[in-house]
Amino acid sequence: MLNEDKRKNRRYPSIARAVLPKFFSGDALLKDLSVTGCCIECTMQVDVEIGGCYGLQVIPEEASEIGPFELAVECRWFRPAGYSCDIGFGVTKSPNGKAFGRYVDYLAWRSNQNP
Repeated sequence: MLNEDKRKNRRYPSIARAVLPKFFSGDALLKDLSVTGCCIECTMQVDVEIGGCYGLQVIPEEASEIGPFELAVECRWFRPAGYSCDIGFGVTKSPNGKAFGRYVDYLAWRSNQNP
């Protein structure tokens, strides 16, 4: 896992819901997001492969006033923790780049409001 100091783009904390339909029907928590990557926390073990490409649906919190959007992501790392796991992804494509960009901007703005 990359150290925050070594990242090209700052990751912003998020409370959005994340859905990986290929693996489970429930939601996960989008813990953080940048224009190049993200981390999700699942409340169950998920069988992802490092280097595997997946579709990830992001459902931003209502306060952002941004609708759901999809990202194409590649699994970079996986960390199990008891009955849950954290998964780090690199963003490879954003079919609806406008909503994605607006959400990253919203998270950056929110982080600057509450340093």
